[in-house]
Amino acid sequence: MSNIAGTIKSIRDIFRKDPGLSGDAQRIEQLGWMIFLKLFDDKDKEKEILNRKYKSPIPSTFQWRNWAEDDEGITGDELINFVNNHLFPELKNLKVAADDKLGITIRQIFDGTNNYMKSGTTFRQAINKLNEIDFNSSKEHHVFNVIYEEILQGLAAKKDTGEFYTPRAVTQFIVDMVNPKLGEKITDPACGTAGFLVCAIEHLKKQVKNIDDRKTLQQTITGSELKPLPFMLSVVNLITHDIEVPQIENGDSLSREYNSIKQKDRVDIIVANPPFGGVVGDGMETNFPLNYRTKESADLFLILFIQLLKDGGRAGIVLPDGSLTGDGVKQRVRQKLLEDCNVHTIVRLPQSVFAPYATVNTNLIFFEKGKPTKEIWYYEHTLPDGQKAYSKTKPIRLEEFEPIKEWWKNRTESEVAWKVPIQTIIDRNYDLDIKNPNKVVEEVVYDRKAIINKIESNQSQISQILEELKSLA
Repeated sequence: MSNIAGTIKSIRDIFRKDPGLSGDAQRIEQLGWMIFLKLFDDKDKEKEILNRKYKSPIPSTFQWRNWAEDDEGITGDELINFVNNHLFPELKNLKVAADDKLGITIRQIFDGTNNYMKSGTTFRQAINKLNEIDFNSSKEHHVFNVIYEEILQGLAAKKDTGEFYTPRAVTQFIVDMVNPKLGEKITDPACGTAGFLVCAIEHLKKQVKNIDDRKTLQQTITGSELKPLPFMLSVVNLITHDIEVPQIENGDSLSREYNSIKQKDRVDIIVANPPFGGVVGDGMETNFPLNYRTKESADLFLILFIQLLKDGGRAGIVLPDGSLTGDGVKQRVRQKLLEDCNVHTIVRLPQSVFAPYATVNTNLIFFEKGKPTKEIWYYEHTLPDGQKAYSKTKPIRLEEFEPIKEWWKNRTESEVAWKVPIQTIIDRNYDLDIKNPNKVVEEVVYDRKAIINKIESNQSQISQILEELKSLA
């Protein structure tokens, strides 16, 4: 583990010396496309051995092996000139057949990506460092996933976009509970860097027995991501998890005309953390029926999810408290959800699960399309004993979900679990923000004397500070 982690760290240190790179997002984008080309070439070599007729969609001049692999290769101005004036223009305008999904993906990646490095010598140092990693050795492949998550967490959030990294424990728990089966069509229409899809792939790999199964797995995982950087990272992420041709669209799922989604487009499973708190692009809401038009991205995504699921299809998604409550369109969206789907479980998460990127309260919503909701089980996930909040260094952990998994199979009311009949929800105007009625509130006995002493001691400290300040004035 340490050697690859060390390699990536060294590359990031080299990047810091280059005047062209400023900020983590640029460093990650730079590292991202370099890793993409190196990884792609490593996979190409593997395919060439297995199939003599295989031809890479990347023209040979621009394959990693032919300009980057030789440690003594081009450097300085020659390297910068090659990358900026030949490599990028060629890959942005890659000539590919209409059905060459992989070629199209490469073109889309480079269309939204840049080379920021200005010093060819630092660039060469970074390339030579990256050459120490062999993405084909399976041992390293696993380790790369770990590093990759580190990189993603480093990127995690630009606060204004309503997007952030979903903690691994949350994606894992959702996928475990939705429990995809090999052959089911699985999608994440707001896939970010593909965390949910990778969890689903790992879950399904345990069911793969032969070559046909592998093929099925390759064909049944799809996603969509609008922003160039997460889109590129999602493609890299899927390739490292053995998906040869990642079926990731580079576009906005909300731009699809709602009524154009027909039976053939529908899926068995949706696992997603749609962007929330964000405002959707201009006019996007007009793709949706009048009744459900809103600028709030989470609500539109929810309507899209209902439309995308087949009857009997299952979903596990993250939603903020704001989507569980509110009037007007928000209420109509929830009513549709409860009438078209059986919302059987809502797990209420503590506020800090997505810290430091978002401080809103979030919920995990599990539903099945095709039957109306009769009752909803709520489960309140509480912080581990003695922990005040989650943080970047102390994130939510998978083992914390063990009690919920136990309860899931055999549901009973408790201090953290309660059941609400649909009539109660209808009477509340479909408001789903239902607080835990079974919570035991500890009595706080105030010791007046102690409080008075505390205030007096604070007062005297304040007076002291004031006196000192006056003497300085």
